[in-house]
Amino acid sequence: MTNTACWDSTSSICSMEPTVGCPPTFPEHELCRNVKDVLPRDSDLDCFKKGMLRWTLHRKVQKNPANSLSLVWGLIKELEKAEKWESRKDIIPLLHTLMYAIIQTAYIPDELYKRVYNFCKRLLTYPHPYCAVGLSYTRRIQAERSSPGLMYQRMLTAEQSLKNEHYPFQERVFVLADLEIFGSLGQVLMEDIETLGSGGTLGHVDYMSCVVQHAIQAALGAQQCSGQKLAEALKDMGQNVEAHFQEVLAALEQSAEESDRGARGALKARLQQLYSRITDAEPTSGGPLRDCPLPNPEMSFHLWTEDIDIWRLLSKWFRSSSSSEQFPLSQEQEDFELGDCPSDPSPSETTRHSVMSVMSNDSGIEKDLPPGAELSAPQGPGAHTSWEGGKSEPDPSKLSRTLGFRIKPSVKDSMALLQDSLDNPSSLVVGGGDRGRGGSGGATLQRRAGSSALLSPLANQRKQLTARIVVMGDDRALGRLAREYFFFRKREARRIFLTLKINLQFYYIPVCGAKSPGSSVKNKSHRWDGEPCALGSYLSMVDPWYNTNISSLGSMIPKLAQMSKPEGPKKDPFISDVISYYIRMAQQPVFFTIYFVKIFSSGVTKDPVEDVFLTHLDIDFPEFRQISATVKDRRKSSAEGFGPYLSIKYNKVTLSGRDVEKGFSVRTLGAQINAIPSNEAEDLNCLTLTLNECTAKSKNNTPIRTSHVKVTSAEHRAFAVTLDRDGQRTYKDVQSLEISPCLDPGYYIQRSVENKYKSGEEQDGGLSKYMKKGLQLPMNTFAGIVT
Repeated sequence: MTNTACWDSTSSICSMEPTVGCPPTFPEHELCRNVKDVLPRDSDLDCFKKGMLRWTLHRKVQKNPANSLSLVWGLIKELEKAEKWESRKDIIPLLHTLMYAIIQTAYIPDELYKRVYNFCKRLLTYPHPYCAVGLSYTRRIQAERSSPGLMYQRMLTAEQSLKNEHYPFQERVFVLADLEIFGSLGQVLMEDIETLGSGGTLGHVDYMSCVVQHAIQAALGAQQCSGQKLAEALKDMGQNVEAHFQEVLAALEQSAEESDRGARGALKARLQQLYSRITDAEPTSGGPLRDCPLPNPEMSFHLWTEDIDIWRLLSKWFRSSSSSEQFPLSQEQEDFELGDCPSDPSPSETTRHSVMSVMSNDSGIEKDLPPGAELSAPQGPGAHTSWEGGKSEPDPSKLSRTLGFRIKPSVKDSMALLQDSLDNPSSLVVGGGDRGRGGSGGATLQRRAGSSALLSPLANQRKQLTARIVVMGDDRALGRLAREYFFFRKREARRIFLTLKINLQFYYIPVCGAKSPGSSVKNKSHRWDGEPCALGSYLSMVDPWYNTNISSLGSMIPKLAQMSKPEGPKKDPFISDVISYYIRMAQQPVFFTIYFVKIFSSGVTKDPVEDVFLTHLDIDFPEFRQISATVKDRRKSSAEGFGPYLSIKYNKVTLSGRDVEKGFSVRTLGAQINAIPSNEAEDLNCLTLTLNECTAKSKNNTPIRTSHVKVTSAEHRAFAVTLDRDGQRTYKDVQSLEISPCLDPGYYIQRSVENKYKSGEEQDGGLSKYMKKGLQLPMNTFAGIVT
């Protein structure tokens, strides 16, 4: 099978139009053979082909309800075989494929529901992550069995933001693509993701018809429902279908709340009456069922430029959603929330991260301004500039006024931050022995992974809006995401706004850009060895299903986008289909610690600069780059080494949690600090420091594992620091730096307020004792960490 064959297609995504003829029906044994071809194996050389096979398999069954039912039967048999032969590595891929087929199957008999439910329940006795995935799907199947069609209805209603009174949840997908990688392909990807991917020309009436069609078919089956008659009747109704849509939602949600066999009987009777009213047919008349493919969710595509601010992006979406009616704000409050305020992450603010109050000598009266001074507009986040020396300085002859903001969190804000911490399992553990900055000693080095459903008592208190942020790019894009997330949390900690309303979910598609001659010349001074998508490689290592469907796709996205030409035949939206599958089925997050770095420059009067990084920090001496290789080889063999002296002080992390403070000085040409392990044997939630060009006989060649480190140039030679391998985040003329796990801004402010009136050593008390201390970035995968 070639890529072109899978990419090209003239079929429709989802349509209520009656079709002439019927798509081919495939026998169960052939579908099972296709399923086996999709499963990941250790000997796989080209995982992308398996990802294409998975997409082709779901496309095949979408077009015929008989194929969907056959696939469900085949998948549960394969799962029972995997359980019998203890082939655990096949369970999670098969289970995700099964659930995705169940959601879109027109009708499933109760005995098949029971068989799937019993299998998922048996997974609760398995170790993590199988028990976490099994618990999630056990709850879904239990609800689906009592209310057939519930998962399809909820998913479609939330993804397409269909207004109703019974299920108020809404979702939105934001795809952020690296500008340097996708700059020339932005228009093509936007068409694939936004136009073709989000249902094409379908409107809300079509989506409502899909919900009604699927719910009635799932409850009645082919013996009591004719899919063709129902589709034709719904099409003739036009806008009047909304009343039936509201009735279906009310019936399904009521049945889900009661969740017993009597409720299912009542639901079936209610939908049978609705079917008779819509079609004017006898209750016992049946016929072939119609396919109701699940359209892709509504997505928005953005090339990630400096103007993209996640907080503002989500704020605008919230204002346009129907949920904003439940949070009425005055015009003054609205101007404050969406206007420029001091908590916007401007470059000058990063030098004053820990300063929580500013004294002003401005009287606030315009005529008191000095002669010739103008009142300038406040600088917002849209005025961001590069970190590398070329940032613009404010005009000293102008004064700017910004709106005030509240620093002390109210009781409501504190409780919101506390609940948000408890909903996040990362709050229970701070990686890398995070003591000294609020963490507790003895913290485990094991990386946290998995959903919070098993841990949080407040998990059922769901927020009505869910923003799914999909990042496409390499480690540079993830570094910008971590920085944006830090400023998002910082702004919310100062003034709660979106935390109460929006649930954030992060997804990552690793894509490496091709090295062009222009880019190599531009970044000639910045060359790094190693994997440019280190975090994506790690997720592929711990989750084989992620490697098959997502990681392998990254290398092909630019090629597939180039193959898609606007003037060519109509094509299936392959990229948006894969993104839809990813965001729907990947519910097990892996948590990555965000690290805080304080950088001291060589200037005496300059304040230290503070920033964060996620994957890498590189230390380099620019003046030594031009030294010839022969000189380096000759000096490396000697005992004195080569390069300037670096003084390194660090806390050596141990599995027992009793960190040991150590330090040494060494000659070296630089160092790399990595937060992402390269293999499973070194999978610890801490930093790994490696020195460059160290003495051949030196014992410091061994990588150092630490969570807190301070690096100082002993000879006062300035060095350069690059964060997350991003040339635009390079700091020059650096004299020393300090690295530690980043504190969550909400915890920091809460603890500062509580300790303001305390004397002696700072200790956690009040609400801060229960809040998460470290800031971690959750990245969703299909299984979490499979061991």
